[in-house]
Amino acid sequence: MASNTSKTARASVRAGQAGQGGALSVLGEFKYLIPLANGRFAYVRNLTNGKTAHLKTDSDAFVEEIRILAAAGHGAKIRAELQSYEQNFPEHGWAATEKRLVDAGVFEG
Repeated sequence: MASNTSKTARASVRAGQAGQGGALSVLGEFKYLIPLANGRFAYVRNLTNGKTAHLKTDSDAFVEEIRILAAAGHGAKIRAELQSYEQNFPEHGWAATEKRLVDAGVFEG
């Protein structure tokens, strides 16, 4: 069966699953965002279609991907992940990323 995810994305996911800092699931909870390049990019794991997108965090495509997930009921968990990344990596600009999503109305019900 062919995969829709790149070899690099799959390797990143495997590496994240093996390590504590970038773990993709914590106590069985799914991680939606995998930070890359000090927060400038991220893999966005989409449960609704099973794909992982590599997106620039200040792009419109990133906003729209998060909007799709938030509309599917995953907004609170994604926002908690963003806040966790901001707390753990304040120099990576996750607060600005969250603000951009809030300003775009992504998390509104």
